[in-house]
Amino acid sequence: MIFVVQKHYATTLHYDLRLSMGNVLKSWAVPKEPPAKPGIKRLAIQTEDHPLDYADFEGEIPEGLYGAGRVEIWDRGSCELKEKTENKIEFTLHGDKLKGDYVLIRYKNNWLFFRR
Repeated sequence: MIFVVQKHYATTLHYDLRLSMGNVLKSWAVPKEPPAKPGIKRLAIQTEDHPLDYADFEGEIPEGLYGAGRVEIWDRGSCELKEKTENKIEFTLHGDKLKGDYVLIRYKNNWLFFRR
């Protein structure tokens, strides 16, 4: 598996967490910088799946299109899925900035993203 975090300068700055699962990138918008240390929880809003080749995208999404704004790769690497249920996804990230065990837990209508 691979993962990528794209820094997205859209209407508001946020980070797009993308995990490869099957033949797509499962995606979450994270309003604040992803947590590099344990004890920091971030809201993660699940968005639509993206094609795998979107993991390499950096550039400008033109004004008038969904997600308009600049996108740059903030971190990327390999990912090991440890557990996946309807309400919880546990995985290990091997990136330049994000390394270690992470969890996404369903919280109300969204998710919480944190490092173990």
